Parts: sequence; C-alpha cells; structure tokens
Amino acid sequence: MGADNQTWVREFILLGLSSDWDAQVALFILFLVMYLVTVLGNVLIVLLIRLDSRLHTPMYFFLTNLSLVDVSYATSIVPQMLVHFLAEHKGIPYVSCAAQLFFSLGLGGIEFVLLAVMAYDRYVAVCDPLRYSVIMHGGLCARLAITSWVSGSVNSLVQTTITFQLPVCTNKYIDHISCEILAVVRLACVDTSSNKISIMVSSIVLLMTPFCLVLLSYIRILSTILKIQSTEGRKKAFHTCASHLSVNLL
Repeated sequence: MGADNQTWVREFILLGLSSDWDAQVALFILFLVMYLVTVLGNVLIVLLIRLDSRLHTPMYFFLTNLSLVDVSYATSIVPQMLVHFLAEHKGIPYVSCAAQLFFSLGLGGIEFVLLAVMAYDRYVAVCDPLRYSVIMHGGLCARLAITSWVSGSVNSLVQTTITFQLPVCTNKYIDHISCEILAVVRLACVDTSSNKISIMVSSIVLLMTPFCLVLLSYIRILSTILKIQSTEGRKKAFHTCASHLSVNLL
C-alpha cells in the first residue's frame, strides 16, 4: 500500500477472549486467582531458598532465577488483561504494547534457556557426581545465569524493534489477550515474510535448541541411571532430578 494509507497508530485494541460480560467477570476471577497463586508461590520459593543455607546450591540458584522470571512474565501480561476484562474500552497505548511485547518475549526466552541450563546442571550431578562441585562452581553458575538473561533480552529487543518498525494502516485490532508478536505483525500493511522468518529463526534458537538440550540431557541421565546396580542408588539419582522434572512438567 502507499504511504498515504499508512497512519501513526496511537493505541491498539485487544479483542481478548470474550465479549460477553458474564464470561469476562468469570475470566477475571479465574486469572486473578491464578496470578496471585503464581506470585505467592514463586515468592515463597525465593524466600525459602534465601533463608535455608542448605539450598544454596547451583540447582536452587537457577530455580531462584526461574521463579523471578515466572513472576515477571505473569506481571507483564496479567494485570493489563485483568483491567481489560472489566473495562469497556480495551485499548493499550502503542508504547505500552511495545513494552509488553519486549518483556513477555524476553522473559519467555530467558525461561527456556534457564531450563536448559538446569538440565545441564542435573546432567553433571548424575553423570559426573564426583566432579560436580568443581564443574558447577559459582563463577560458571553466574555466567550461565547471565547468559540466559542476556540472550533472551537481546533476542526480544531485536524482535520488538523490527516488529514495531512495520507500518500499520487502518487496522488496530489485535485478536489476542496481549501484544503477542505474530498478532502485531499481522496488522502491518506491507510484506512481513522477512519478519516471520526472523521469528522462526529466533524460535529455533531460543525455544527448540533448549528443548533439544533438555531432552538430550535426560536421555543421558536416564542411560546413566539404568546402569546403576543398586536400587538405593537409582532412587538417589531420580531424587536428584525430581525438582527439575517438576519444573518442566509445570
């Protein structure tokens, strides 16, 4: 389309999950309860880890980071969504939409990388227990955590920048509960194939790669556990991975 049809969008309208008032009230209550449980649960995890010196280990250091990410991710989306459930006008300013996309996309990427880091930690604990304290020393743990935060943030900054450089014409309605990247890209009035390729590449790097690393780590862990002769030894090895498995399942 020509430049005359392009407009500067001051805000977007989020269509949400339902236009029925009763359904929106029910969804407000449901998501409010889920949000409070998420925040309270993760805050308690962080406090417990900080107060109990026995939990000052690499695994719980990464779990602390993951809990902070979970709280931040929920906070980047849910409060705005709760307001929109009860508001007649469901607009979100342009800048707020960009900020929401940046934080939600970045925190999502950080979480996936952290899960891969935690899988590596459990791999070392089970497959090379005698050298665990030497390999997973404080310096390495700090670098792995920083790498997780930086990689997710940089990817989000790049994706958010190129997404909000796209010209938007008259359509400002986002068919989603939040400023999700593909929903925003669909509003552009130009060819977005390069953006979709960029999204696919970043998804492979920050989503599929960590997933494959987690899967590979647990294949190696399972193989090592099956070689353990004693029942007590197997139980101890499974217990070593229990917390990380729980996190992945949740």
